[in-house]
Amino acid sequence: MKKIMAITAATVAATPALSHHPLGGMPMETLAHGVLSGIGHPVLGFDHLFFVIAMGVAALFTAHRYLTPAVYVATMLVGCGLMYAGIGMPLKETFIAISLLAIGGVVLSGRALGSGIAVVLFAAFGLFHGSAFGGSIAAQEGGVNTAVLVGYLLGLGIIQYAIAVAAGWIAEKGLGTAEASSTNARIVGAMVAGVGVFLCLEIVEGPIVAAITG
Repeated sequence: MKKIMAITAATVAATPALSHHPLGGMPMETLAHGVLSGIGHPVLGFDHLFFVIAMGVAALFTAHRYLTPAVYVATMLVGCGLMYAGIGMPLKETFIAISLLAIGGVVLSGRALGSGIAVVLFAAFGLFHGSAFGGSIAAQEGGVNTAVLVGYLLGLGIIQYAIAVAAGWIAEKGLGTAEASSTNARIVGAMVAGVGVFLCLEIVEGPIVAAITG
């Protein structure tokens, strides 16, 4: 448990320092720029990172531990492409916060997901996470060329799938979480669900304050 707490604390503490764009704000112009940006966004954005980690742990206890994260990656790329084309998912920040609360809660519950339910959940939330990622390239002045777009999508897909699989492997081999009901797995779920609660409260804070003061 101490190891889990230390890793999580270090990650949260590092988030403000890593909150910058991986290219330092410079425009994306090449395939390499796109790949670096695609790799950087899920790692530097702690909400996306925590979701993918929890998803990887949840996937570990399904019948298809490697397939279910791939479904998330596929729909995430679809959501990203739709946003690039000008079709954004509604209330994406709200649903991203809910995704952490939901997946974290699943892992915290100590119950394994059926593969079908996992596919539905991962696919649905993938669209919203992808829509958020797509905003990064859709917002670039002058747009991006095909090479940048391809690199960005490759970076996004590869890094998130790798993180999900690695999270499941570390949970199984490093933390000894052989079953969904194991204490270490549930601690991971509690931490991610806690982040989801924080983000949800942050989202509703503005309207509540406005209603009280208005």
